Amino acid sequence: MNINDLRSTFTVLLFLVFVGIVWWAYSDRRKAGYAEAARLPLDDDKPLTPGVAMAAQRNEKKEKKIS
Repeated sequence: MNINDLRSTFTVLLFLVFVGIVWWAYSDRRKAGYAEAARLPLDDDKPLTPGVAMAAQRNEKKEKKIS
């Protein structure tokens, strides 16, 4: 076995790993999770992080003071 055989084997192995990851990512079991993640930017009910909530509250207070 020379170095070219080893390189070919490694390339085929990595290609199979890539195909496995793509198959896993596009499987039907993940569809619900991806649909929920796609809706996250459109949901205004809950902020993504506590810092975002604090900033939104400060902005609301500033707007009330200006009015």
